Amino acid sequence: MSEIATTHVGSLPRGADLVPLLLARDHGEAYDEAEFDSVVTAAIKAAVDKQVAAGVSIVSDGELGKVGYSTYITERLSGFGGDVPRKPALDLAPLPEFRKKLAAVMGDQEFVRAACVDKVELVNLEPAHEDIRRFKAALEGHETDAFMNAASPGLITAFQPNQYYKSHEAYLADLVDAMRPEYEAIAAAGFKLQLDCPDLAMSRHTGYQDASDEEFRTIAAANVEALNAATANIPAEQLRMHVCWGNYEGPHDCDIALEKVIDIVLAARPSTILFEGANPRHEHEWKVWAETDLPEDKILAPGLIDTCSNYVEHPELIAQRLERFIGIVGADRVIASTDCGFGTFAGYGKIDPQVTWKKLQALREGADIAAKRCG
Repeated sequence: MSEIATTHVGSLPRGADLVPLLLARDHGEAYDEAEFDSVVTAAIKAAVDKQVAAGVSIVSDGELGKVGYSTYITERLSGFGGDVPRKPALDLAPLPEFRKKLAAVMGDQEFVRAACVDKVELVNLEPAHEDIRRFKAALEGHETDAFMNAASPGLITAFQPNQYYKSHEAYLADLVDAMRPEYEAIAAAGFKLQLDCPDLAMSRHTGYQDASDEEFRTIAAANVEALNAATANIPAEQLRMHVCWGNYEGPHDCDIALEKVIDIVLAARPSTILFEGANPRHEHEWKVWAETDLPEDKILAPGLIDTCSNYVEHPELIAQRLERFIGIVGADRVIASTDCGFGTFAGYGKIDPQVTWKKLQALREGADIAAKRCG
């Protein structure tokens, strides 16, 4: 049979020369704009080259021009301010000593944690155009499909808590208008647009940990409705979405079960769904996908390699995991992917950059084994 496509969730480790520049920009400190553009441009070019060399079919810019996948929007939108400390995730809250160990391994989260303190509006789309320009330059000479990430409206509400709007829905409504131009710019550039949506799972035990499961479902459903409105002008087949329970090594025993949110996930417009399939707390949930009446236009992109461990998965294990999903929807409706990003925030993450490329190479080899067996 034909080759099974491989991809990943988007973010890649930032180099040591890039992290200080990203953090300075995030903190509103002085930095050399020409140096920033030069360093980011070179980093994206190198990342694209390495993805292609590892056999990745659908590559990204690694989000290397952003301080983080969920907080970068504060330099593009008005209405955000302050630096609000976040509560520990529910599973980590009773484990203070483990949290210290985890911080020592993962690094410090030095990015600004702003809150929504005023009306949200788009004020600067130029950084999005800069991302697009750099990515297009990096892709020159490569024949490959490509995607770019953007924060979903719901993700923004989970990371930038509401201190201004009278309701969650009112906050979302302004985010729809504010984020739509970025979404449409990425699509107009010819890339697939990936909406990052941990707000549909992870946020149950982080940003919305004080809600009940039913209250969380109401919040998640509103988030999907906002995502659908913001992407209404983009074809569903050009859209991807990523759902996860948090890219950190921890108990994860407070994670909401997939079966409690899968109907909400499937109500979202994107045709391709990326989700965790290697995380040991959720690998068993392939059965949930098998037992669910999936729309025929949905493509499953399960995570087949873990992004919280420097183990390089054996290609045979990857093939076995992939074959479960091939058995559910067929080989033409699966894409081999990763559980989460390899570098979700600048200067923060456990995966060694060199291991990233080894894992992506193993993903390609595992997908080839599965394709051969299914042929």
